[in-house]
Amino acid sequence: MTFNAASLHEFLGAHISGVSGWVVAVSGGADSSALLAALCQGRGVCALPLRAVHVNHGLQSAAALFHECCVKLAQHFKIPLTELSVIVAAGPGVSLEAAAREARYAALAADLRPGECLLTAHHQQDQAESLLLQALRGAGPKGLSGMPAIRPLGQGWHLRPLLEVAQCDLRDFYAALNLTSAHDPMNDDLRFDRVYLRKLWPMIESRWPGASSALARAAQHAAQAQVFLEDAARRDLACVRDGDRIMVSGLRGLPDAARLNVLRYWISSTGALLPSTSRLKEALRQILNAQSDHLPVVFWGEHALRRYRDRVFLTPKKLPVFDQILRWSTRSDAELDLGNGLGKLCWIPQQGGLDLDRLPKNCLVHGRMGGERIKLGLHSSTQTLQHLYQRHGILPWMRSALPLIYIEESLVAVGDLWVDARWCVSKDALGVGVLWLQAPVCA
Repeated sequence: MTFNAASLHEFLGAHISGVSGWVVAVSGGADSSALLAALCQGRGVCALPLRAVHVNHGLQSAAALFHECCVKLAQHFKIPLTELSVIVAAGPGVSLEAAAREARYAALAADLRPGECLLTAHHQQDQAESLLLQALRGAGPKGLSGMPAIRPLGQGWHLRPLLEVAQCDLRDFYAALNLTSAHDPMNDDLRFDRVYLRKLWPMIESRWPGASSALARAAQHAAQAQVFLEDAARRDLACVRDGDRIMVSGLRGLPDAARLNVLRYWISSTGALLPSTSRLKEALRQILNAQSDHLPVVFWGEHALRRYRDRVFLTPKKLPVFDQILRWSTRSDAELDLGNGLGKLCWIPQQGGLDLDRLPKNCLVHGRMGGERIKLGLHSSTQTLQHLYQRHGILPWMRSALPLIYIEESLVAVGDLWVDARWCVSKDALGVGVLWLQAPVCA
């Protein structure tokens, strides 16, 4: 794709539906400056509101120079400029590049107004580099698809209009503008994978002319293959899904490759970070092979896959536990904050519920200690909570989060699940029940 203002406007014109304005991400470098300049030339799609945004990562002393270049660029084209400052924190196992990218896009997403479209200057070589880096990490079709041309972002979209533009064409356009840009010294730091690859790029191009174009085309092929895989995953998921869970029996009926495909799609659809292929295979092995009374679990990152009975659950790695002893007033309007993200309890009117006249001013609320029993009917025998949990399919990892309500030594209610009949009014009278608000969801 030859790059000039006309070609850019033609490309953007095909994506103008629903767009309320354009936002160009500018770094102070040549590529983003060229994109902004081309957008400002002529008319057409620039009839829409246009502004620029610059993200200051705070990672180097040259940040002030980048800001100055962006300010001059915005003043030259007479458009508003927003500067966003971010804090980049790279956790264990996360590269500085990845952490900076995540912080940058989080800030850009939050800055987008309804219907605005963010434009970034990723070009053909950027796409080729993305494919190679993903291939070196052993990525599948989704990773090899490279960067998508358009995707939802915040309250609007993110569009990369230059993915078919060769970097040399973009730089030729920029050179004719006679504008000032800044050089990012981090682009010379060979610790970063992308920088290392760029140092090798002249050798790659000399051996395989047109490598950028060929690799970008390969990314398009991978993206098309990914579409088919996702279509297949959607169809399979409809057959094996049970609400937010996956049926183990359904997975068993799929070929091996389809099992991996549907699990990847299901996990990805929740927004959770995908596990590695080896981790996902191990999860499948345990899920399919464990005995029926076992509770296999496989962890990665902040998430886990767990099996209970014939269902697979995606849960947080760290599960909620209620391990306090709290005092709760029995006034009908009293609430109890359980803390630690466990929500709160409140009393509600309930037919046949607990008899307020028999309750003392306060009750105690604490977690499970073992051996608890409750009587659900006046003419029925007492039952252990363990039996009730199993009978009603209460998830094993949620049982330690359930608040138990006691009057002295007597268990009178289990969360908002059950009340003890010995403490209740008659079935046709109005008593009180327990409502558990903002309870953790780990199912």
